[in-house]
Order: sequence, then C-alpha cells, then structure tokens
Amino acid sequence: MSRNEEKRNDYAFTIVLGGNTGVGKTCLLSTYVTECFPEIVTATIGADFKTRTIDIDGKHVKLTFFDIAGPERFRTYVGMYARQADAIVLVYDVTNWQSFESIREWRQRMDHCAKHKVRRMLVGNKCDLTSRRVVSLEEGRELAATTSMMHMETSAKTYANLEALFSDLVRNLIATSEPGK
Repeated sequence: MSRNEEKRNDYAFTIVLGGNTGVGKTCLLSTYVTECFPEIVTATIGADFKTRTIDIDGKHVKLTFFDIAGPERFRTYVGMYARQADAIVLVYDVTNWQSFESIREWRQRMDHCAKHKVRRMLVGNKCDLTSRRVVSLEEGRELAATTSMMHMETSAKTYANLEALFSDLVRNLIATSEPGK
C-alpha cells in the first residue's frame, strides 16, 4: 500500500491472537485474510503478522494482525505484541479441553502488558467438529462473561463466523476510538 493509500484509512487497529498450539490461530487468520482455507499449515515460530484492509459501515479500516506461537518458549513475545494491541483475541479449540483451560493464563499474560482499554475477544475455534466437541458453547460464554471478554465460535475451515468475528470486534473498536487512530 502506498503512502497516499495509507492516508485514506479512517482507522488502523492492531489485533493480537494468542492461544495454545494447534487451536487454529494461524488457520483462522490466514482464512480471514486470504478468504481461502490453507490446506498445509506450518507451525508459527515466535510470531507472524498479516494485514487486511476492510470497509465497514462506510469506514476504511486497516487491520494488522499478530499471531503469537503457542509453545511456552515463545510466550516471551506476548508482552511485546500485547503492548501495541488495540484488541486481543484469545483462541481455544472446542475439541481440546486443555486449550480452553489455558485461556485464563493467556489472558493474565496479555493483560500484564496490554493497554488499559484493549478490547478482548474469546474465540472457540473448530466449531464445525461437532462430534468431537468437549467445550460447550455455554462454557465458552460463561468464561467470557467471567473474564470480561466478548465471545464467538468460529470455524476457519468452513469460514463460519469469521467475518462476523472481526466485523463485531472492529465495530467495537471504532465506537471507542478516534478517527485516524
């Protein structure tokens, strides 16, 4: 994007994704940005970033995403990226109870470094795998409510709720931000 195009953005937001290895953060983000599910995914090492510019409610919004690797050895990156985040998306796999239990730890790590007014979203990914589900929608909603996060379930593979996830989050950010941010 050229410098002239950059000036046309009404808003620019940084969104950080965190969660355990294998929950689908990279697939979720890749599918949202490219509108195509990646058949082959390599593990994120450290952190990865992607951008997408969207029009929402007549506003031109640039989104910069940072996908933080799940393994413990990479969690030192959490602070570096959480400090610049406008929103934090914590992802768990609805077929993996441990990934759900780890959300509080991820939230605590990110909150330690994040801005005071950062928006938080809890995402249960892989909702298309209904026969393998171990975390109910109600359990996800309850955790979100007790930790002051918005909640949504998605499927990177079927594209279920991906547009809604980021549209809702961006609308929430716009409602509390200054234009040109």
